[in-house]
Amino acid sequence: MRTLVSPLALRTPRGRVIYWTILTVTVVGFTGAFVFPLYWMVTGALKSPDELAQIPPSFFPKHLDLHVYVDAWEQLQLGVFLKNTVLYAGGAWLFTLAIDVSAAYALSKLRPIFGKLVLGAMLATLMIPPMVLLLPTYLVAKDLPIFHANLLNTPWAIWLPAAANGFFVFLLKRFFDSIPRELLEAAEIDGASPGRILWSIVLPVSRPIIGVVSILSVVTVWKDFVWPLLVLPETDKMSISVGIASLSAQMPQNVLIASLVIASLPTIIVFFIFQRSIMAGLTAGSLKG
Repeated sequence: MRTLVSPLALRTPRGRVIYWTILTVTVVGFTGAFVFPLYWMVTGALKSPDELAQIPPSFFPKHLDLHVYVDAWEQLQLGVFLKNTVLYAGGAWLFTLAIDVSAAYALSKLRPIFGKLVLGAMLATLMIPPMVLLLPTYLVAKDLPIFHANLLNTPWAIWLPAAANGFFVFLLKRFFDSIPRELLEAAEIDGASPGRILWSIVLPVSRPIIGVVSILSVVTVWKDFVWPLLVLPETDKMSISVGIASLSAQMPQNVLIASLVIASLPTIIVFFIFQRSIMAGLTAGSLKG
């Protein structure tokens, strides 16, 4: 297979030098582009307000003052906002698994009438910019059809829209499609119902993709800003991103940056712990087996 640079040219001393130079510059450049904002945020919290305002900025804080994190926790009520966000993210995760797993299983294995049309409609929603759907979704949350319930300032305003995710249904369906049909037919011969097959066979072998959907659903709710800002206006019910923004004008810059570090830590920790599960789940359903 012919490439831009032949393998013979890469074996020469000049070719190896050029190859490793380009590779090093590319890796270091991309790593710096992603990591530097995190470094700037962490070190910015340790600087005084005067040091943050100086031009040119300093790359290292002159004095390490870790007490700023305590000030951020107390002054911005981060404990309340974190508790709210954990509640919203945990509920969204449960509803996402219950609704999206059931929908994907039905579309993949039960194959109802107009199943392809339903899946196409779900995927079509991914082509619509989120800002276009913001107003209709808000009106639905304000006056839930049929039940005529007002979901504003309740966790339901976060949980239900989070569960209606066509991308998660598509990911789950693609993985369920890769499960051998013979395995499910053997369970049917033994008298297992569709619900029993889902619980005892499909879910245990689908742990990689369920892990990916779980992580993505939690992180999406955790970092969301615009939707919680609209549906949760009361201070004691705000998520952490909205709560920090609402109190940012009253806080020194270093305290504000420290609060951003605290708010970012849970998602960063989750990523480093489950990064292998994320990659394994995203590629698990790519091949039939």
